[in-house]
Amino acid sequence: MSRHEEDEDDRYYVIEEKSGGGVGSFLLGAAIGAGIALLLAPQSGEETRRDIKRKAGEMKEAAKEAAGDLTDTVADRYSKAKRSVGSTIDSARQAIDIKKHQATEAIRAGREAAAQARQELEARLAETKAAYQAGADISRTARRPVINPSPPMDSESDDPLVR
Repeated sequence: MSRHEEDEDDRYYVIEEKSGGGVGSFLLGAAIGAGIALLLAPQSGEETRRDIKRKAGEMKEAAKEAAGDLTDTVADRYSKAKRSVGSTIDSARQAIDIKKHQATEAIRAGREAAAQARQELEARLAETKAAYQAGADISRTARRPVINPSPPMDSESDDPLVR
């Protein structure tokens, strides 16, 4: 039989403790304990009043200490939260600045690419116009009817040269 099987019959109890039980629980326990102690103690009225006064002073000091601890805890948590929020805001600002810079660079690159594309397109358009004009000029000269030229003339006699 394994050790694990032997322990199966034993019952386990889990006691959960809540951290930071609170000042209120402490003060309530102190008040109940002081009241029970006063009721059960065989003392005279004078002694009981003196004990009540002493216990009240002790409770007052305990309450001041607990309030001071609570104030310190709240202040520490506030400081930590403030630092955390500040750090998160700084990180967010840096991320925004980076994205803003990236967007600005992308817009600049896009504008440059558009300007270059426009220049290339205008150059091609000018070449096409020039080629079209050259073709039109050739076409015009090719379509002109050939007029029968006059025969060459003799410069001295103004008679046509006969060959």
